[in-house]
Amino acid sequence: MNYWRDKRVLVTGATGIVGSWLIKELLDRRAFVAALVLDADPQTELFRSGNVHRVAVVNGRLEEIGDIERAINVYETETVIHLGAQTIVPVAHRNPLATFEANIRGTYHLLEACRRQSVLVKQVVVASSDKAYGEQPELPYTEDMPLHGRHPYDVSKACVEHLAMAYHHSYGLPVAVSRCGNIYGGGDLNWSRIVPGTIRSLLRGERPVLRSDGTFLRDYLYVKDAAEAYLCLAEAVSSPQMHGEVFNFGPASPVSVIELVTRLQKLLGREDLCPQILNSAAGEIRNQYLSAEKARRSLHWTCEYDLDRGLAETVEWYRTFFEDQAA
Repeated sequence: MNYWRDKRVLVTGATGIVGSWLIKELLDRRAFVAALVLDADPQTELFRSGNVHRVAVVNGRLEEIGDIERAINVYETETVIHLGAQTIVPVAHRNPLATFEANIRGTYHLLEACRRQSVLVKQVVVASSDKAYGEQPELPYTEDMPLHGRHPYDVSKACVEHLAMAYHHSYGLPVAVSRCGNIYGGGDLNWSRIVPGTIRSLLRGERPVLRSDGTFLRDYLYVKDAAEAYLCLAEAVSSPQMHGEVFNFGPASPVSVIELVTRLQKLLGREDLCPQILNSAAGEIRNQYLSAEKARRSLHWTCEYDLDRGLAETVEWYRTFFEDQAA
């Protein structure tokens, strides 16, 4: 806990689901946090929690290198945790250019700003995704597998990783990369995602909608475990032997989409609302799940939440969210 006291941290993607919970953890550990924020959305957990008033808010865009460099320089950033991205797979499929601009250009701007301000920046963590692996002949994914991303979102994340490694090998940037499974939890307001979309439908008495055929296998990583993973990795990057390393983070217990929906139906007592299976998903990998053995061995990281416990907490967050909206 004392490691983060008075550490100066810049978090990009601060209003996203992971950014909001990561900032909460950093504040609890007495870090000084600067948050790069594109839009002030009062519905996000960063704002709803009030934590936005406890951080230095930098309004800016990843596509503008000056915004990132100003944040690092003005707030004397030691640790950069780069979560900012366009993260929705269907959006990437419909609009690849904007996804490439945010994810690829945004990342090389972030890395270049860190290189320019290397007197200040001592640790950089870059968020990739399990989707960078693409379709693989064997599962689970392990860190030594090649990146076979084929669709726009997957390719953007593979590019993110190559950029991070280029800055490490060419300029000695102290950077490491995370690959997480599907992250869920309170604060995710992207209703096209399976967990928040299903909870909202069930709370409204509507049938949940599945874009896939329901058989796709996924890892589901609770957001509090994801936040702890980023803190573990960022702390580890203070050691030179961790520079240029890549780590998987996931529960290693994949479930199908239909099983996930069934668990949510039971939690909410709405087994009567049969899901609508559209089977229309485009640009999606059918089966994907991770081995987190390297993180367990090297970082001593493991999931504290199993799926049922994480979903139960998530359901309660959304109950409160919709009750507050109604009030």
